Amino acid sequence: MTLSHHVAVITSDEQALIVATDLAEDFKRDSALRDRERRLPHPELEVFSRSGLWGISVPKEYGGAGVSNVTLARVIALIAQADGSLGQIPQNHFYALEVLRVNGSEAQKKRLYAEVLAGQRFGNALAELGTKTAHDRVTSLTRDGDGYRINGRKFYATGAIYAQRIPTSVVDENGVQQLAFVPRDSKGLTVIDDWSGFGQRTTGSGSVVFEDVYVAAEDVIPFQSAFERPTTVGPLAQILHAAIDTGIARAAYEDALHFVRTKTRPWIDATHEKATDDPLTIKSFGHLSIRLHAAEALLERSGEYLDKAQAETNAETVAAASIAVAEARAISTEISLAAGSTLFELAGSQATLIEHGLDRHWRNARVHTLHDPVRWKYHAVGNYYLNDENPPLRGTI
Repeated sequence: MTLSHHVAVITSDEQALIVATDLAEDFKRDSALRDRERRLPHPELEVFSRSGLWGISVPKEYGGAGVSNVTLARVIALIAQADGSLGQIPQNHFYALEVLRVNGSEAQKKRLYAEVLAGQRFGNALAELGTKTAHDRVTSLTRDGDGYRINGRKFYATGAIYAQRIPTSVVDENGVQQLAFVPRDSKGLTVIDDWSGFGQRTTGSGSVVFEDVYVAAEDVIPFQSAFERPTTVGPLAQILHAAIDTGIARAAYEDALHFVRTKTRPWIDATHEKATDDPLTIKSFGHLSIRLHAAEALLERSGEYLDKAQAETNAETVAAASIAVAEARAISTEISLAAGSTLFELAGSQATLIEHGLDRHWRNARVHTLHDPVRWKYHAVGNYYLNDENPPLRGTI
């Protein structure tokens, strides 16, 4: 790949999908090799961000394309189909941009959106280990003159190792959570590449340590308040996860088709002869096809609901969007795991499976779908339809 110093500006949904489709073809080529060798995709990310795709959610009034969430999810699914890790890396970038959209000041929006359109990538430092619950935070934000100091340690910091800014959840002196957009090169900030997952191996989801890291006041945005009123921050985060799993599922499905058509009987012409007459294999593909198409349809539907909620934000529209996204997230979890497992079942224990990196689809799906338990998605969906109870306002639903 040839790196360019020019950052493209995407102006429409159609252009975003064309660019994503072209990039996905390039990213697919060495995706198995990157996974096998855990080769961090620095060159690919440069091409990815300079393509303009990392700025497509920036609203039109700030110079971006302001694409629909249907398009945003489709872009992520296309990239994840090519490379599950590359599809996940921008998830927290778009999440941070949504927090900025709903909670940032006008000055913060103008400045940070401009950085994104110029090609900067935002990572994340949100999760922490050892807290009482997954939602608790202890990383501190304390006043220091006109700015603040940050102290603490984060884990699962996907994208931080590749970012120019690291949006970090911190607790201020009043116990309120804020989101600090910390420059990557800040003194006292250390990004540690200690991610050792057996799937999603190149997401760079390691640790970030803050030791008296200074952050300017203008780089701190309210965070907790995004979950104290109805906003689209939660469902926006979750639709991206659903898109990642849907893309992984599509990749596993396509590779399974190819394997059965060619690898099991390499002498056949797959365009003129049946791949198999085995009824169990045919049934397996029928089952996968239906669920994959359902997942893709629910992903598109959830994007439409999310678009409505962003256009008219209230308790009802946000709840409806959250539930639609939860439905997509639930089925994408199931089909991504099922497609990867079926590939194993059809290919057996042949070395060819490992040699071609086809095992990575199941590994990627298994690791990514653990991000937040799908069982709670079913609970929220059932409670919504059965008891007319809206889901909780949080980033995991």
